Amino acid sequence: MIGVALGFSLVFLLIVIGVPIAMAFGFLAFFLAVWFHMDPSFLMPVTFNKIRSVIIIAGPLFILLGGVIHLSGLASRLIDLVNALVGRFRGSLGAVAVVALAVFGAVTGADSAGIACVGTIIIPKMEENGYPRGHATALVACAGVLGQLIPPSVPMIFYALLTGQSIPAVWLASVGPGVVVIIVYIVFNYFMSRNFPLVMPPKLPFKEQTKVAARAIYRGIPFLILPVLILGGVYGGITTPTEAAAVGVVYIFVVSGLFYRSFTWRELARTIYNAGATSGVIIIMLFFILITSRILIVETIPQQMANWVTESMTSPVLVLLMVNVIMLVMGMLMDDLSGTLLAATMLYPIVAAVGVNPLHFAAIVGVNLGLGTVTPPCAPMLYLAGRIGNCPAEQYMKPALILMFGGMLPVLILTTYWPELSLFLPKLAGYVH
Repeated sequence: MIGVALGFSLVFLLIVIGVPIAMAFGFLAFFLAVWFHMDPSFLMPVTFNKIRSVIIIAGPLFILLGGVIHLSGLASRLIDLVNALVGRFRGSLGAVAVVALAVFGAVTGADSAGIACVGTIIIPKMEENGYPRGHATALVACAGVLGQLIPPSVPMIFYALLTGQSIPAVWLASVGPGVVVIIVYIVFNYFMSRNFPLVMPPKLPFKEQTKVAARAIYRGIPFLILPVLILGGVYGGITTPTEAAAVGVVYIFVVSGLFYRSFTWRELARTIYNAGATSGVIIIMLFFILITSRILIVETIPQQMANWVTESMTSPVLVLLMVNVIMLVMGMLMDDLSGTLLAATMLYPIVAAVGVNPLHFAAIVGVNLGLGTVTPPCAPMLYLAGRIGNCPAEQYMKPALILMFGGMLPVLILTTYWPELSLFLPKLAGYVH
């Protein structure tokens, strides 16, 4: 246990001083292998066989899908569609941002892609309509977590792989908390915007409003087909998650490249290269995490930790509180995918020992790490939105903290201590009996 504690302490130190997370995990695997005198010829083949899983390909494909959608310009069609359907009430444009990020999450499975694509368009538009740029930036950053909660979620793919769960079941578990987050942020935006000098759009006659909505729906159909292809294929039993991601990539290539011609071959090549580089980092990180997990399992470290926790904390309420605090710290220091890999490796055995359903824990991980990625000091998604919105931190920090701790933290507590919120849909689909 001393070696494990020392190894993870050094990893967090490396991350804080700026060492790439994948390399920090590589150091951890090397350190633990040396500490426990593990033979690499024993560790490498097992890890390599897990890496070869076709399930893993779904992650890079969804990353590529998000990049191509960013190039295609379909995000602007999505925003126009949501804007036409949501209505023209006070604060409606903020609601459009939240809903658009949720729909975008139902396609790409990544919060960073949603923040980049939707934020680039909606933040300037909100500022033109009287929202402070800081509020618009904070709202996009905090609602960006919906990319991790609304299926398909890339981090949840790797959670399912490491914990041995069904990917569609894990995806369904986070839908309930995701819907609550959408409602909470729309309500918060409404009350926070009461003092803003908003420019309200003129009310249109019903016939004209119908025409505007019909035009927006027609223009948004290419984007709306994507969630049907991806999620409909998976839950209809037609495709696996990997096949669904591949279908989505082919579809967006055809629609954007052949019909709309919204990008050049050079831009597409650059997007494919960036998606490949990102995927390579993820696979390397996963490889080191799997080696680390193998070492810990052989040394029975997860069982020892679970036994220690259950002996010292008899209440599941306290165990979940402790685990949530640990994950919040993890989320402040690293991205959601890295945090998910660590949570599935180190924390899942602890909560499993006190009887927490693995699908329930998946929802807790999604909400918690989503909150952590916008919580200072590191707050990668918050600072990404700041760069996208070209907004200084002092302008978006206060509204972001209000949204985080007034809106998201209660959702985390609700998700943690009300299992039915996350288990209702998996039970309905037959994944939980």
